[in-house]
Amino acid sequence: MESLDFAAVQCPYCGETIELAVDASAGEQRYIEDCSVCCKPIEVLLFADGGDWRITVARDDD
Repeated sequence: MESLDFAAVQCPYCGETIELAVDASAGEQRYIEDCSVCCKPIEVLLFADGGDWRITVARDDD
C-alpha cells in the first residue's frame, strides 16, 4: 500500500505556498517538480532526519 502524505512548502521562485504529494515509503528521494503557481522547476529533497522525514526545496538553477 502506498504511503502518500502532503507537505506544504514555499516555492523558492515565486514565494507562494504550494502542496506537494510525498511518498516516504520510497525512501530518500531527490527529484524535480514544477511549481503549481509559477511553473518553474523546483528541486525537492526528501530525507530521513533521525526518526522524522524532512523535505527541502531549492531553485533548480542554483
